Amino acid sequence: MEIMQTLKPFESIWNFVLLLLVSYPILGAFAWFIGVLCYQLIYRHRHKDDIEFQPLTPEEQPFITIMIPAHNEEVMIEHTINYLMNNLNYEKYEVLVTDDGSTDETPAILERLQSVYDNLRVVTIKKNQGKAHAFNVGGGFARGEFILSNDADSIPEPDALWKYMSYFMGEEHANTAAVTANMDVQNRSTIIAKSQTVEFSSIVGVIKRSQVSALGNMYAYSGANTMYRRDALIDVGLFRQDRATEDISIAWDHQLNGWTTVFSPDILFYMNVPENLDALYHQRKRWAKGGTELLFTNFKRVVSHPGKYLKQWAFITDQTLSIIWSLFFFVSTLIFLISLVTFFFTGNYERVYHMFCMAFIFVTFEMFAGVLQLLSALIVDDRGRKFKYLIFMPLYMLIYWQVNALALVTTLIPAVKTILGYGSGTWVSPVRKHHTE
Repeated sequence: MEIMQTLKPFESIWNFVLLLLVSYPILGAFAWFIGVLCYQLIYRHRHKDDIEFQPLTPEEQPFITIMIPAHNEEVMIEHTINYLMNNLNYEKYEVLVTDDGSTDETPAILERLQSVYDNLRVVTIKKNQGKAHAFNVGGGFARGEFILSNDADSIPEPDALWKYMSYFMGEEHANTAAVTANMDVQNRSTIIAKSQTVEFSSIVGVIKRSQVSALGNMYAYSGANTMYRRDALIDVGLFRQDRATEDISIAWDHQLNGWTTVFSPDILFYMNVPENLDALYHQRKRWAKGGTELLFTNFKRVVSHPGKYLKQWAFITDQTLSIIWSLFFFVSTLIFLISLVTFFFTGNYERVYHMFCMAFIFVTFEMFAGVLQLLSALIVDDRGRKFKYLIFMPLYMLIYWQVNALALVTTLIPAVKTILGYGSGTWVSPVRKHHTE
């Protein structure tokens, strides 16, 4: 009896942990839903006078370097450069391409385009050493005091450059390290691609708004289109070259060193996204690995100074729970399937019915919470113009969450190896289709 009494507190703790793990995605969805409400009802109105978008005259325009790190980008690079050269409402800028060991037709395309555009410059790196390395090398050649990171398959809206500058100009913005824009999908040709419009609204439209409204910072930039203050890049030693996602690591380097990071939902850029599940999974593996590397890199520093880095605790906690929940999800799913098959073949149909009922209840709560999150995202993002993509919500909720969880689990060990010094920043460009107007 005494042993049973001793074990009761541990049983209560285990039940609480189990409840937390089961309900984590539901609680997370509700948290982001509340966060976007706080942004719309409180934060946005308090800060509405901080930034005033005003087109700049050529005399007022700071010089900007649009940097494109490129590796085997023959499909999209010409379309992107032509767009950047002919469609931006800004005059004082250059486009600097750092060709990171391309072995396809990218070098030939760039050489031809240099004869067309005077403000196109190319830095050639003989051996592929990764996006972060290409960006760091390009930083030494950039003429602009501000550098726009622009992927070879991404394009900003025409007014993006002067809108970006609104967040940097003036003494009150002297501490702004970087501004990341609101991403949207450029290639909406497949169901997988179209449904990512919903996902990006969920990620950008809700999570980043929640982070900046509650914590005043965000834990990740968008590598596809972010404007950096060059001095802020130099201050933190540029990009980490052995990380899977250079944009996540430098966002933390900035905020941990006292810089301010900004998300602007009113600046849009359009990026190419994966068009099949295999490409989607490989993209999410890179994102997941970058997030786990970030956790391991900064965990000791944040825990050692909890008061100094109080705002970062939310990010550390969320990433830790995400990893634990992903492991729990796959282990519990395996146990569920084994138990279901066992009960079915042993004739215990009552337990089979009970298990289906419990699964249905969980999925119902999860879907309800997810609907609230996605509805709020689609309503506030881009003034509700993405609301028509709500029809893809079931695909996102039934597939994408599982893909992201699987990516977290499968990249856990590679992320640990990176932290131990065995990481590599080399990259392989995704397979893309030719752009059509």
